[in-house]
Amino acid sequence: MIELPFARAEYQQRLGKIRAVMARRGIELLIVNDVANQHYITGYDGWSFYTPQVVLVPIEEVEPVWIGRAMDAAGGLLTAWMKPENVVGFPEDHVQRADRHPMDWIAAWIVAKGWGNRHIGIELEAYYFSPKAHARLVAGLPNAKWHDADLLVNWIRAVKSSPEIAYLRKASRLAQAAVARAYEVIAPGVRECDAIAAIQAAQIAGSPDFAGDITALPPTILGGENASAPHIMWSDRRFGKDETIALELAGVCRRYAAGLARTMQLGKTPARVADTAKAVIEGMDAVLDTVCPGTTAEAVEAAWRKVIERHGLKKESRIGYSIGVAYPPDWGEHTISLRPGDKTVLQPGNVVHSILGMWMDGWGIEISETILVTETGNETLTKFPRDIHVKS
Repeated sequence: MIELPFARAEYQQRLGKIRAVMARRGIELLIVNDVANQHYITGYDGWSFYTPQVVLVPIEEVEPVWIGRAMDAAGGLLTAWMKPENVVGFPEDHVQRADRHPMDWIAAWIVAKGWGNRHIGIELEAYYFSPKAHARLVAGLPNAKWHDADLLVNWIRAVKSSPEIAYLRKASRLAQAAVARAYEVIAPGVRECDAIAAIQAAQIAGSPDFAGDITALPPTILGGENASAPHIMWSDRRFGKDETIALELAGVCRRYAAGLARTMQLGKTPARVADTAKAVIEGMDAVLDTVCPGTTAEAVEAAWRKVIERHGLKKESRIGYSIGVAYPPDWGEHTISLRPGDKTVLQPGNVVHSILGMWMDGWGIEISETILVTETGNETLTKFPRDIHVKS
């Protein structure tokens, strides 16, 4: 068996918190479709989510059940903490067939377990839970009473334990190694794809003490006019002379992600880039001055906005989000957002990735920090110079 990332007692504590919310909402069975939530509850870790898989959490004080493809049940036995009988594989003849669906089999399993007439909570916004999967599951459970349980687990995840924070610290070290490597390899004439290869090597093997995992978002390096669009991918394009390059990278350890964005300049820094960077760094200082227990998410954004407005700048998108355990295609937890209107009160154990990206007409810069809310204020888990890195 692969070593569990956490003690069994921690998984039991998580289940206790989940069941407390289930009881308040009148939910007797929770069907978990979000892959990160499945990992958070069971420890299961595998690249199997391209076929349907669920985790079932009954209200009773029993172990959860992982159900996925039969060939991947072996991975469940190696990575999940539950008893072998709580790792269940649906038959291979249900994989990618037009005349049957894995959710038909899963629904029948739930009925056979005696849970078919329960009040069932279900995550509806999960990336790999298709409309067809939901329709087949509902059709197979005609006596169930359905409840929207979207983000139930995510909000519990938003407060990190000490062992989780330890993994985030390690992930931050890998993120720093990735940015440092980017600074080394990026130069005029270097292909973007070659820089990405070096960066990914640092993300995976950037520490001799622990392994890095695949990042939920791929590395983003945006040079020249590409930096005006925050989410486009790399190519064989070569970096040019006097180019401003925005980097949004991450490190991941045992599936826990820490983001780190920085900006580098090849050649002389244009005045507009220097002035914007000065404003953004001042804005990050304001964010860090504001983040503390009892402060609202929107108050953090307001502190940032006050600074950039003074510099004549404007940013429409949010400036951060809760981050932690993550699977593709996203490392955000979909809970806390640093933006106007989010009245979430920050508390110790929250971890947010505050990314201050300014994507302008034909250029852009990015600076970010992964920030832990502590008992008395905050700590930046990523520790790396924020100034634009100039490479002549």
